Amino acid sequence: MAKIIVTGGCGYIGSHTLVSLIESGFEVISIDNLSNSYETALEGVFKITGKKVQNYNIDLCNKEATLKVFEEHKDAVGVIHFAAKKYVNESVEKPLLYYKNNIDSLTNVLEACQKFEVNNFVFSSSCSVYGNAKKLPVDENCPLAKPESPYANTKVIGEQIVNDVVGISDIKATLLRYFNPAGAHQSGCIGEKPRVQPQNIVPRITGTALGKYEKFSVAGTDYPTRDGTCIRDYIHVSDIANAHVQALNCLLKQQEQTEVEVFNLGTGNGVSVLEMIKAFEKANELKLNYTLEARRSGDVVAIYADNTKAKNILNWNPKITVEQMMKSAYEWDKKNVL
Repeated sequence: MAKIIVTGGCGYIGSHTLVSLIESGFEVISIDNLSNSYETALEGVFKITGKKVQNYNIDLCNKEATLKVFEEHKDAVGVIHFAAKKYVNESVEKPLLYYKNNIDSLTNVLEACQKFEVNNFVFSSSCSVYGNAKKLPVDENCPLAKPESPYANTKVIGEQIVNDVVGISDIKATLLRYFNPAGAHQSGCIGEKPRVQPQNIVPRITGTALGKYEKFSVAGTDYPTRDGTCIRDYIHVSDIANAHVQALNCLLKQQEQTEVEVFNLGTGNGVSVLEMIKAFEKANELKLNYTLEARRSGDVVAIYADNTKAKNILNWNPKITVEQMMKSAYEWDKKNVL
């Protein structure tokens, strides 16, 4: 079995991707310092797959520790790099924390890949690199607009770093710009469980329904959209995980690839905040306590994907609906305290 190193493997998308990799016949190890995740996610991976995954609890900003793990697993053939801080609001408040963490960890991992000839690299990027796109849906050729947050800027810079390294090394890389992952694994064994209070919409909605939060605040109702609220492309986390496996397989097969490939991972459908609330209420047959509030800093108005390239080249098609997504997220949260 080919061995893959997954950074951030105990995290939300990372743990779902471990499952997809194992089910596709790969051997996996995780590197995760558990700053915003729990190692219990690997217990969930074991329940689903029957495979125990080793996690190295190290900070990837520590170059020496990072190189040591790669040296121990020099037979690895690829890396999927998830590990990064990810909250827009927090990045606005603490920009230096985001630049240091997200950039230093990436450069250390790439240096390790070069040193130990791990030449297949999948980078977890984001639709935030498009900023307030002038054309919707956005495709991979859409010009990158001014980043709306330090978090988004770390993804723009990260993509540039990957491109530069590929240009002078044997590393082949794919950048996956995904939109808004949500939901939980159909087994109910893994889902979103951050250490910090979540800021993204779905766990805030489910948490409100469970009484963890007094109300759900709709941040901004005066945007130029069909109902005044922000529009995003929400995609089930298992669909996202499957795309990473497809991207990795594509890299492993295309030995002559010289350019960095970029793929949008989204459903192609824009859904507003109020529409997400309605989908949650319908899927779970309940009413949500929510209020309409002022805009928050760092949010783009609307963005959703043109996913034609991923469909054609990766043979990838998202399959899970928004209502199924909201149902799985709520079922997960009912069983787990976030």
